[in-house]
Amino acid sequence: MERANNSTFSGFILLGFSNQPQLETALFVLTLIIYFLSFLGNGTIIFLSLVDSHLHTPMYFFLSNLSFMDLCLTTCTVPQSLANIKGKDKSITYGGCVTQLFIALGLGGVECVLLSEMAYDRYAAVCRPLHYMVIMHPQLCLQLVATAWLTGFGNSIVQTALTMTLPLCGKNQVDHFFCEVPVMLKLTCTNTSINEAELFAVSVLFLVVPLSLILVSYGHITHAVLKIKSAQGRYKAFGTCGSHLMVVIIFFGTLISMYLQPPSSYSQDVNKSIALFYTLVTPLLNPLIYTLRNKEVKGALRRLVRRTTDSRQS
Repeated sequence: MERANNSTFSGFILLGFSNQPQLETALFVLTLIIYFLSFLGNGTIIFLSLVDSHLHTPMYFFLSNLSFMDLCLTTCTVPQSLANIKGKDKSITYGGCVTQLFIALGLGGVECVLLSEMAYDRYAAVCRPLHYMVIMHPQLCLQLVATAWLTGFGNSIVQTALTMTLPLCGKNQVDHFFCEVPVMLKLTCTNTSINEAELFAVSVLFLVVPLSLILVSYGHITHAVLKIKSAQGRYKAFGTCGSHLMVVIIFFGTLISMYLQPPSSYSQDVNKSIALFYTLVTPLLNPLIYTLRNKEVKGALRRLVRRTTDSRQS
């Protein structure tokens, strides 16, 4: 805290969970384990999607992008959080805070758009199976992914500039474990009603609209699945769609609870818990639910192990 009072210090103090020191050791271990499992799971999906020709399909192209995005998101926030939990120095430079805010906000926007595109891919696969490869041709898949990344980071440029140019009037203690727009708005000493209204409008665009499109897509998928005569086929389809929807609801639910309310009404402890969940737990759930349960991925793992074993024996 001495460094925070130094007039030459041009950064921020991330308070994190310092008000609950009894939880820090358990939280550090749990965060480290989940980060490792998330890194392993998402890294496996990306590697298999690249090396196994059976996974060179639109679905796994989108999933590998989702895994890469999740790797970037966790790497952007978790190492800083681990250092914040156990380290004595809880400071972050101004440049580091701007970079973290820009990357985390951009990746969050990318995931919102990407999940809606993945729902459209599943809609085409289930409801238009005979025309699936014609609809989801490689050029369209590239355009959709490029759109997700460009819109996500395009919005992040605007939001980061609007947020980090507000006057702070000497305030530099961030009651969070990483830099995030609603938390940074609470540090300002000016009226932020315009910023809050603009943030609300953008949140509707990136959260409510994609979620609505996803629900509409899965509504059509459900209607198509109900026409399947085989009970086993219906059960399998509903199991897959249900697990996908669970990830979507968890991800969008946590973000909506944070961004579609005024920052002044936040409970910081709840806010930090929600942020920890969507930056840490959701990236772990994505590979588990979307792919590691699939026969295609299990088959790709077996083929990789078989090739590795054969090459060593020869």
